[in-house]
Amino acid sequence: MRPALLVLSLTLALGAVASPARAGDARPEIDAQAHALQPKVLAWRRDLHEHPELGNRETRTAALVAAHLRALGLKVETGIATTGVTAVLKGGRPGPRIAIRADMDALPVTERNALPFASKATATFRGETVGVMHACGHDAHTSILMGVAEALTAMKADLPGEILFIFQPAEEGPPDGERGGASEMLAEGIFRDFKPEAVFGLHVFSTLPAGTVGYRSGPAMAASDRFNIVIKGRQTHGSRPWGGVDPIVAAAEVVTSAQAIVSRRQNISKLPVVVSFGAIKGGIRYNIIPDQVELIGTIRTFDEDMRQAVFADLKNVAEHVAAAHGATAVAQVPDTVGNPVTVNDPALTTRAVASLERAVGRDRVLPIDLTMGAEDFAYYAKEVPGFFFFVGATPKGQNPVTAPSNHSPEFFLDESALDVGLRSMLQVVLDYQDGVR
Repeated sequence: MRPALLVLSLTLALGAVASPARAGDARPEIDAQAHALQPKVLAWRRDLHEHPELGNRETRTAALVAAHLRALGLKVETGIATTGVTAVLKGGRPGPRIAIRADMDALPVTERNALPFASKATATFRGETVGVMHACGHDAHTSILMGVAEALTAMKADLPGEILFIFQPAEEGPPDGERGGASEMLAEGIFRDFKPEAVFGLHVFSTLPAGTVGYRSGPAMAASDRFNIVIKGRQTHGSRPWGGVDPIVAAAEVVTSAQAIVSRRQNISKLPVVVSFGAIKGGIRYNIIPDQVELIGTIRTFDEDMRQAVFADLKNVAEHVAAAHGATAVAQVPDTVGNPVTVNDPALTTRAVASLERAVGRDRVLPIDLTMGAEDFAYYAKEVPGFFFFVGATPKGQNPVTAPSNHSPEFFLDESALDVGLRSMLQVVLDYQDGVR
């Protein structure tokens, strides 16, 4: 982050955040609530950013959320799917039941932003000490929903229907060997007693400039699956590689050969596919060829047949390339249950986009391409019609195409996105509850 951009964004966040251009039929009550809540939402976001927690470990975050919801007079449930928090707001008039979701977890990333509230937190992840950072913006999502809950509670007497607030842990996935995230929230029954007719969520996004909102009808975000491949060789001294079987060389060729799965085995003119390796781990000393190397990564798809074909191809590549080197491969593809495709209900999208245009102005609501990122919001949207939209996070004057992306140690949120997210979600919710189309 260049210093000039840092100063600009901090200045905006400190109280000079201009209200986004809005159509003439934006709700005046939203403007009043958003203006009053801006300092609180900003303070919550900075506090959460400075104190991030990994998935299924969001104890401090959950306590902060629960205390806020209780202070609003809501009945709060805690400990759902380990650290999840829910609360229900009953309006003063009859109307629809809906749900709004925010995610609370951070990532094992060491922050490289020079912010006064930058994270210095560490934790243990996969047996290693790692930095922890809200490198995906979940601190913003949680803060925005806390603000939405307060604004809607203030309107309780005139509010139609009921609203379930969902603060979810482990969207990025639970620790190995644990259950968590949206699927576990549902398994533990959050839609059992309160079945909404629609569910809404948002995500701050580096590929959109601050002040804009993005959406896509139908399939919007990819299905995601993890894989784990262990290449097993035979350990030997580095000076005499012929005395063993080198799993590092075999692993390197597996990574290289796997690139042809997308470029030569999949019809990417139909739908996009991604196969990415995220970690290679093996060996401990410069002059020892190790026994084994572990490869882990992710597969992103939009079509079930293509998804299954990639699974089979990756397993085939790993096993046969390893065999060609005299090694063996234990390939778990996939190694966990992945997220399904996130699908925005077309009819609900049409209604919600009209609300977004009223909230921020038609010229700032942008249709976007398919996103290879994945979201476990998809599980909620499989249960009931869902709408998930994106709030621009990249500061004005910086190219969103080249800006540090979500999951980068330099991911930077222009804090005006907090105001845009708050206003946008309030407009979508209030219009839906009032039957505005």
